[in-house]
Amino acid sequence: MAKINVTGTDISIIKIEDSDYISLTDIAHSQMEEHIIFRWLSLKNTIGYIGEWEYLYNPNFNYTEFGTIRNSAVSTLVSP
Repeated sequence: MAKINVTGTDISIIKIEDSDYISLTDIAHSQMEEHIIFRWLSLKNTIGYIGEWEYLYNPNFNYTEFGTIRNSAVSTLVSP
């Protein structure tokens, strides 16, 4: 797995076929704010985006189960 160094923090890069993907977790760790990812993932818009991505690119995507997850997401950030 390749890494790039951004302002003193190593960010993982994974190559799948001809595409490179960076680690959002590594970026969050670089800010010393792990809860950023948890908050971001709980937003309805983020969940909707991930669902659309999976629907388009994952032939085994379980859209019914995804509906349960989407409906449990919050509309705005929730204080810890």
